[in-house]
Amino acid sequence: MIPVRLEIQGLYSYREKQTVEFDQLTGAGLFGIFGAVGSGKSSILEAILLALYGSTERLSDRGEKNSMLNLQSDQVLINFEFRAGKNNAKTYLARYAAKRNPKNFEDVKPAEHTFYERVGDTWEALSQRGEELVGMQKNHFKQTVIIPQGKFREFIDLTPGPRAEMMKELFGLERFDLSGKTGTLLKAVREEKIRLETQLLALEAFTKENLAEKKTHFDKLTESLTHAESIVKQADQEFRAKEILRNQHQELLKYQSLRTELLEKKPEIESKRQLHGAFITAKTHLKPTWEKRNDAKVELEKYTVSVEDCIRFKDRFEKEVAELENEEIELKKKNQERPQREAKVRDLKKVLEIQLLNQNLNIAKSQLETLQPQIDTKKAGQKALKLQIQHLESESEKIAPTDSSLLADLKSAERDWKNWENQAAKFNAEIKQIENESRAFEGELTHILQSLPFTQTSLDTWLQGEKERLAKLESERDALIQKQGLVAHIHLLHDGEACPLCGALEHPDPLQAAEEAIELDEKTREIGLTKDQIQQIQNSIQKQNELAIHVENFRKNKEAKQTEIEQLSQQIANLKSTLSIQGIETQESLSAKIQQISDSAKNLEKLQLDIRSKRKKLDTEQEDLERAENELNQARLKMQSIQSGISSKREEIKDPPFCEGFFAKEPDVIQQMIHNVEKDIEEAIQLLEGKQKHLREKRVEQVKNLADLETFTQLKTETLEKLKQFTERFEQLKAEFGFPDEQVLIRLFEHSLDAEKVLKEITKFDQDLAIAESRIQELTKNPEVGQFQEESFLQLSAKLQLLQTEAENLQKQQLLLGQEIKESLKKLEEKAKLELIYSKLQNRESNLRELDNLFRGSGFVKYVSSIYLKELCNTANVRFIKLSKNSLSLEIDEDNTFWVIDYLNGGKRRLLKTLSGGQTFQASLCLALALAEKVKALNQADQSFFFLDEGFGALDRNALRVVFETLKSLRHENRIVGIISHVEELQQEVGVYAQIELDPDRGSQVSYSF
Repeated sequence: MIPVRLEIQGLYSYREKQTVEFDQLTGAGLFGIFGAVGSGKSSILEAILLALYGSTERLSDRGEKNSMLNLQSDQVLINFEFRAGKNNAKTYLARYAAKRNPKNFEDVKPAEHTFYERVGDTWEALSQRGEELVGMQKNHFKQTVIIPQGKFREFIDLTPGPRAEMMKELFGLERFDLSGKTGTLLKAVREEKIRLETQLLALEAFTKENLAEKKTHFDKLTESLTHAESIVKQADQEFRAKEILRNQHQELLKYQSLRTELLEKKPEIESKRQLHGAFITAKTHLKPTWEKRNDAKVELEKYTVSVEDCIRFKDRFEKEVAELENEEIELKKKNQERPQREAKVRDLKKVLEIQLLNQNLNIAKSQLETLQPQIDTKKAGQKALKLQIQHLESESEKIAPTDSSLLADLKSAERDWKNWENQAAKFNAEIKQIENESRAFEGELTHILQSLPFTQTSLDTWLQGEKERLAKLESERDALIQKQGLVAHIHLLHDGEACPLCGALEHPDPLQAAEEAIELDEKTREIGLTKDQIQQIQNSIQKQNELAIHVENFRKNKEAKQTEIEQLSQQIANLKSTLSIQGIETQESLSAKIQQISDSAKNLEKLQLDIRSKRKKLDTEQEDLERAENELNQARLKMQSIQSGISSKREEIKDPPFCEGFFAKEPDVIQQMIHNVEKDIEEAIQLLEGKQKHLREKRVEQVKNLADLETFTQLKTETLEKLKQFTERFEQLKAEFGFPDEQVLIRLFEHSLDAEKVLKEITKFDQDLAIAESRIQELTKNPEVGQFQEESFLQLSAKLQLLQTEAENLQKQQLLLGQEIKESLKKLEEKAKLELIYSKLQNRESNLRELDNLFRGSGFVKYVSSIYLKELCNTANVRFIKLSKNSLSLEIDEDNTFWVIDYLNGGKRRLLKTLSGGQTFQASLCLALALAEKVKALNQADQSFFFLDEGFGALDRNALRVVFETLKSLRHENRIVGIISHVEELQQEVGVYAQIELDPDRGSQVSYSF
């Protein structure tokens, strides 16, 4: 992972948005982040952890997130851009944002934690989390990439178990945990073995001996079946010959019976044959002429009726035409008066228009009489309103204008005064709370010191004494353990025989096993008690340190609060000094002054509002007056126009004497009269047109009737001639074909005989009779057909069935036995394959059982983890030996515990924990660099990044110089190292760095050395 850019806002001391441009810092290979204590240096690492993993090092994930927000900010926003993946080829953006609840300052809403990947020029959202993108968990990230304060030597302080687990997770060593896979394979092999044993048990009955017996039996059955099939074949040939005779005998009986039936039906068939001949002759030769004669009779009757109807209609049409001609003459006379009647209607309409104009004239006169008084009233009201406006304007001029900026300044001063006093009161309450909590912690410190034994002056001296006592007890216990080892050889000591250890011949005082065991148990118990005491002392020291830190923090907080109270008091004093110039000494006088200015401004504003309202009302009434005067002028013009229209309408009347009497009548009466006259005129026109149309239609019908009379008379004459010809022809045909009785002939015409069906029946009868005679004659030629006996045939059939059944049984036995032989061959082949597979499974089970014993309990993973740790030690020693000036090196034992080889003391080894603070820092640095190098190789990255936030204060100047030379040399290995420190001298060793400064008003500010 390589950082590119970090944006922080609202986190701890970062009030304003600040940007850390890592791409410029990391370009130097070694860079630093420097600043005073509390300036916000470590917050940069906290921001990176928060952006990647959603939690910080200082605060827990739940319940404490409100404390990470800047107290003057309502949200925290972190944008962290970094490169990761294979060769750090992909660029990602981690965004973390959280806001305070606007209704509850202490409550922080759930954070929005999202990740994006740069694709081209855009960011695309990802569903992956930081662990997947970076490739490691948070605790491993803090041990290999970013090491916060207090976490640098955490890898060294881990116990062997967690350290091996870390190596497993960090380097993916779970792939070497083959215990589960081996167990799964072994289980599968055992299950497969049981399955094969079950299958082999089912195939136990299939043997080569049984197969040989079945083959012998099969050969015997084949021989018997061949003999039986030969006998069946002979019997079948004899049976088939008898069966042919039987069929011929049954056929002879059938045709003899058929001939008898046909001879019985012959008279009926002959009768049908005669009827069919007569029916065909009548239908073919006589019926067409008979039908034509009947059609001529029907036409003659029709034409006769038509002639009679035309004669009757001729007289009626002549009468109707004469009546219509008389009615037409009457209507023509009435329509000749139409122009005079229409002129009178037009005059009456003029009378109606004049009446309507007279009504409008009366309305206009009434409107003139109403508008004039209204106009006079509006003019008087406007005059009074103008006087009121003049009075209000004179009143507003008497009120002095208000200074709005002065009022705003006074209100701001009042608000600041109250806020500062409230803040001062709040800080005083917080100081009291701090003093109470500080006294409680000081009481706990006193209680811890009072728990010291009277012989001890401090916890440190007490701890040192107990450690020395523990070392002495352990030394005594080791001596007793050695003696216990010698006890095992006491039985070998005999007077006069050499001791196996020292060679002495006399043994005056041999060891007593029981006494030594009791003393060893006592020493072991004392060691346990001493360790418990040491642990209690260490807990007390840790608690004492924590309490001292709390007391110091309370003191600093109290001083900060007191400083803020003094600043608030100074601000209040400055404000009072400014207000005293205006004669304001207290908050009450300030409020009264604000109220006075506000009231004056409100009165002036009220008068101005009233003036604007009355002016607006005056403008509205002026518009109403102008509108009324326009209406008055329009009414006058309208009245003149109406009078002119009345005169014009009177001049247009054609018959004044006729219309004079109608001016006094109601308009509805005149309108009804006009309607009736117009309706009568229209009806007269329509009646005339209707009569003329009806007359034309009747004349057309009259002409058509005369033409039909002539046509039907001619057709009647022609039809009489046709009827005579058809009658003569029909009589000739009757005589020709021998049908003297016409009624008999008509019955034949009307007969429902199906000629085709009857003909088929006659033809079929003749064919069946001929076939029966022919077959009987043919079958009687063979005398055996007539002598056939059914009983002998049935006996022969039963014998054949018995032989066939015996042959079929033999065939079924042979078939079943053949299938059994095939099944046995198949099963024997399957059995051989299963036995081969079973043998291989036994070998595989044996091998897997051996592997399972090797991999049980993650033993292989622990073995691989120890190899990785040894490689890690070897890599770290390259730098550690150089840093320790060839005096120390690192080593790890079989239990994964770190040891130090001390070359200044004969190459003896001691625990890594025994190193001094500076040496521990050097060892931790070398191990961290080695671990980071392994992670770099694991991620296949061309660059790696390492961030350090502690430890340089524990080194002397020479050690510091060696460490920095080591860190600078990492640039040649394409490694990037960042350090965080408050020590100013370190800036001389680092060429590129970022400077963090805490501004009281703006918060932490970031600047650069370039």
